[in-house]
Amino acid sequence: MAKIGYVRVSSIGQETARQDQLMRDLGVEKVFSEKLSGKTADRSELQKMLHYVREDDILYVESISRLSRSIRDLLKIVDTLQSKGVKLVSSKESLDTGTPQGRFVLSIFAALAELEREQTLQRQKEGIDIAKAAGVYKGKQFRRIDTEQFQKLYKKWTDKEITAAEFGKRSGLPPSSLYRRINHYKATGRIN
Repeated sequence: MAKIGYVRVSSIGQETARQDQLMRDLGVEKVFSEKLSGKTADRSELQKMLHYVREDDILYVESISRLSRSIRDLLKIVDTLQSKGVKLVSSKESLDTGTPQGRFVLSIFAALAELEREQTLQRQKEGIDIAKAAGVYKGKQFRRIDTEQFQKLYKKWTDKEITAAEFGKRSGLPPSSLYRRINHYKATGRIN
């Protein structure tokens, strides 16, 4: 059994001193530390830590928000830890997944995440329904671009005179928008 720590602050200008001291006070043997936003789980030190931990290890964090800002991402991280047999202890929330109370709190988090997701989808649907009823909603719209220029660039691209990157650059469209526009043009014969 090893004591592992994960320390995170959101930006380079912030200091980890308080979290580092907590890890020393807890007798943590190995600390993974990074200065990145917690909005995504795609963080190198977080991934290294998840790969490193072993069964019966204990992961210490100063607070749940250090692991993730998103309940959904947090639950995925906790699920990964649990599947490896690793306990999570959060100092600020006094959460310990090795206890029935800690597991109960996590089940509440999961329920809240699901409720939040369903409410967001419901509000989105209601908003679209209202806009459709008012005749305002037309679905996703293309940004208007010069039809003649697009057609010329399209011909050069299909004749392999220019690359897709050059096509996008000259038409002012990022790759995903360019290909969506090309597919629309092929299907309808219209640019806008």
